[in-house]
Amino acid sequence: MSYLIQTMRWLDRIPLVPLMFVALLLGLAPFQPEPHLWEKLKMLASGTLSRPVDIFDLVLHAAAPALLVLKLAREGWRASQDTTSR
Repeated sequence: MSYLIQTMRWLDRIPLVPLMFVALLLGLAPFQPEPHLWEKLKMLASGTLSRPVDIFDLVLHAAAPALLVLKLAREGWRASQDTTSR
């Protein structure tokens, strides 16, 4: 349980606006012809994501958007806890 609390504190310290910028930048890069994240997700869905470089690319481009989703979920959970504790 202590590890989870430490992880949540680390997540709370990440500033939201820079994280949003990085998530958009990495999630959509390269902009032409198609974002890598979208390409790798299509490969994953079709079952052709097998090369280590492609798996690394998926992890790299999905890390910041996934962290943003966790941060927003954490913020929402904390806001709901604040309103119910009053």
